[in-house]
Amino acid sequence: MLYVPPGFSMLRRLRCTRCGRTYDPGRLNTVCPSCGGVLYPEYDLEPVSRSLFEGRPWSMGLWKHHELLPIKNPENIVSLGEGGTPLIKASRLASKLGLRSLYIKDESLNPTGMFKARGISVALSKALELGVHTVGIPSAGNAGAALAAYAARAGVKAVIVMPEDTPRSIVREAEAYEAEIILVKGSITEAGRMLMELKKTVEFFDLSTFKEPYRIEGKKTMGFEIAEQLGWRMPDVIVYPTGGGTGLLGIWKGLGELVSAGILEGSMPRMISVQSEGCKPIVEAFRKGLSRAEPYPNPRTIAAGIRVPAPYADYLILRVLRESGGTAVSVSDERILEAAKEMAVTEGVFPCPEGAATLAGLRELIDQGLVDRDESIVLINTGAGVKYMDAYAEAGLLP
Repeated sequence: MLYVPPGFSMLRRLRCTRCGRTYDPGRLNTVCPSCGGVLYPEYDLEPVSRSLFEGRPWSMGLWKHHELLPIKNPENIVSLGEGGTPLIKASRLASKLGLRSLYIKDESLNPTGMFKARGISVALSKALELGVHTVGIPSAGNAGAALAAYAARAGVKAVIVMPEDTPRSIVREAEAYEAEIILVKGSITEAGRMLMELKKTVEFFDLSTFKEPYRIEGKKTMGFEIAEQLGWRMPDVIVYPTGGGTGLLGIWKGLGELVSAGILEGSMPRMISVQSEGCKPIVEAFRKGLSRAEPYPNPRTIAAGIRVPAPYADYLILRVLRESGGTAVSVSDERILEAAKEMAVTEGVFPCPEGAATLAGLRELIDQGLVDRDESIVLINTGAGVKYMDAYAEAGLLP
């Protein structure tokens, strides 16, 4: 019989973020069957301590925090070494911007070159634990490539629907793992509709953003790592490129769990959502004081990962922005390209367009007086610029 360490996961229940109903995590769950709300895992936080995590090597990646992850049996973990990414002190960039303390959380060092590896690793691991053997996802590109890689690692089938204008290099990456790739006209919204149609004839478990409870659990480990890398301190501001919002909400959830466990003290950071001027549903909803975002028409941006015209968890994103005292800003593709070059030349970090958007957004925040130059600020670079070489070249950033 396999030995499973007691307390490997402290998962207790799933709770709906809208109506508060609770559900059994030992069953396969999607969204709340009562109201359609997003389900969040909840844990027994009492046994969790700072020394517990400090005593484990960073080589464990995000799994050094396994008590606060949903996998009950470690034999079910599907891993390629995700997590444990560096928090880079961006001193030269800070000096250039007149800031005291600026950091870049560089997620480009994850498997498949993107932060998507975190969420896919945890969600696929839990799906396997609950008996799933085929998974599907709509993706703007990078989540699909990550799922293709982790499905290959696990030996399961993956069905991935992407917009036909997804960067060709990312489509080819997913094809390399021999996932089933379907390209559609339009944005990730149309990809999602196609996936729903496929469900009528193909049996698979849907790993769409917030249509299952566990991708956010992988993303929240960015919050765990930022806290520990700062010496168990909160940053004042976290700037995040927002499409579906899993990373922004995950970081907030992770930091909140550390506070509830007594590991962190002090005020939670202000969460800043950055979107493209060509697709800014959260920015518009925040500006208008709405609790839900209206679908954004004709979305266009070089930053494919934030071209999400109708995020499912819009109500949660807007709630966190307001609870944290944060805000939402939009930036042009021109500014994103300038920021990508600036981050690369100044700090040696060549960001994906979404990561570059955080620097462009920070400039907007400084210009508008929305951040204090003495605050501790973290930019999240969600992935590697090398995955966008064709898109950057077409935009004139590269020769």
